[in-house]
Amino acid sequence: MNFLRNININNVKTNTETIDCIHLEKKSGRNIYETICILEKISKKINDKIKEDLYSKLEEFNFVNKNNLEEIFENKEQIELSKLYEKIPKPTSISIQYLLDEKIKI
Repeated sequence: MNFLRNININNVKTNTETIDCIHLEKKSGRNIYETICILEKISKKINDKIKEDLYSKLEEFNFVNKNNLEEIFENKEQIELSKLYEKIPKPTSISIQYLLDEKIKI
């Protein structure tokens, strides 16, 4: 996947975890409100990259299988692609993990 090379999701947890807001403030060097606003902007960019990559992959399937509806439902590559994208953590989790790992500076 194109975006997977640019976005490291290996250390990002897929489940919800409580994070101390004071810890986030210390990592960012700003107050919690500013930190959340900045993480929101980063999350939107990550989400846009994920959507863009997904749509480009889905266009390949639609172009090949426009006339045969049965083949669309039974396409194993499309099912695997769907499973891959379901496993990807939420963009918010990715951006928070970037901050915690000090991969981004706020």
